[in-house]
Amino acid sequence: MSDLCSRMLLERLVAFQTVSRDSNLELIAFIEHYLAGFGVRSELIYNAERTKANLFATIGPGGRGGVVLSGHTDVVPVDGQAWTVEPFRLTARDGRLYGRGTADMKGFIASVLAAVPAFIEADLHVPVHLAFSYDEEVGCLGVRPMLAELAKRPHKPVLCLIGEPTGMKPVLGHKGKLAMRCSVKGAACHSAYAPYGVNAIQYAARLIGRLDEIGAQLARPERHDARFDPPFSTVQTGVIKGGRALNIVPAECEFDFEVRTLPGFDAQEVADDLDRYAQTELLPAMRTVKPETDISFQSLGAYPGLATPHESEAARLLAAISGSSEFGTVAFGTEGGLFEQAGIPTVVCGPGSMDQGHKPDEFISEAQLAACDAMLGRLATRLKHPL
Repeated sequence: MSDLCSRMLLERLVAFQTVSRDSNLELIAFIEHYLAGFGVRSELIYNAERTKANLFATIGPGGRGGVVLSGHTDVVPVDGQAWTVEPFRLTARDGRLYGRGTADMKGFIASVLAAVPAFIEADLHVPVHLAFSYDEEVGCLGVRPMLAELAKRPHKPVLCLIGEPTGMKPVLGHKGKLAMRCSVKGAACHSAYAPYGVNAIQYAARLIGRLDEIGAQLARPERHDARFDPPFSTVQTGVIKGGRALNIVPAECEFDFEVRTLPGFDAQEVADDLDRYAQTELLPAMRTVKPETDISFQSLGAYPGLATPHESEAARLLAAISGSSEFGTVAFGTEGGLFEQAGIPTVVCGPGSMDQGHKPDEFISEAQLAACDAMLGRLATRLKHPL
């Protein structure tokens, strides 16, 4: 296959509507075919339903750890957003490339694919691994079976570079996340006899109020980490459902909440605190009225934070190829903490800005794409020699 520039590849990638709720197999097949044109074999790691797949490929010598270039293939929906361009067709205007996923994060994947010829021609001493996953946007789901597969192999990668949009600034840390659903089972009755029922919405409100109290505790100055913005762990309730009519005491209510944690803080502590409050303060009163009432919790997803040391080999390599040692952090999450838990030091640096991600008229600047191309070129040169 002839060489394609990153912009041309981005145009092809954006055209695949890989919203997390849908399959990514057509995009994966395109990448597999593209790599095969350079003699690079791909390994596919499917989900249980075989409707989605991760792609893992290696360029360079086998039997060595190598550097992973990691990116996710899924994008967020465009439903209900007021786009002025076609979201799944690349539109160029005033030095910007518009389309869903351009910034988050098909721009990075396009640059990686465009760099394949350079990696091949570089006669690498250290291999490069391409790791493209599914369902990052809904909890970093796809990368988990891929990491499980890598754990079986004798040579673990020595470093992972995740190309999430950081404006090409080198990043060593981000927060972790826990997403939960709380379901309150009350007891319905006519609203004229409200004391004889159990109002699920009101009890849910008390639970949400408890979350606010926990959030205030986490925001105390002594728990701050100035490297992050905001500099503390946060709690947020994002969705609530309940009730059928104003004159019926609601029997059901559920709400979804999330905890964004600084590295080193276990978000499960928040969930456990809320569960203790439910068990000791709320359920006894509810069951005094109706014994069958209940409060339950369900995990919707979680991933750990990332905190790579400034003095690490991973940080030094990132500084060398990015051209900057002014390391930062980001508030959004990545699969980086999962790579780190697997014993693979991880850094984050990629083109575009999350200020444009998840929004209508998402874009990446052509200058950012070019900067990523240049960084990967420097990586190819660096990997001609031992790390």
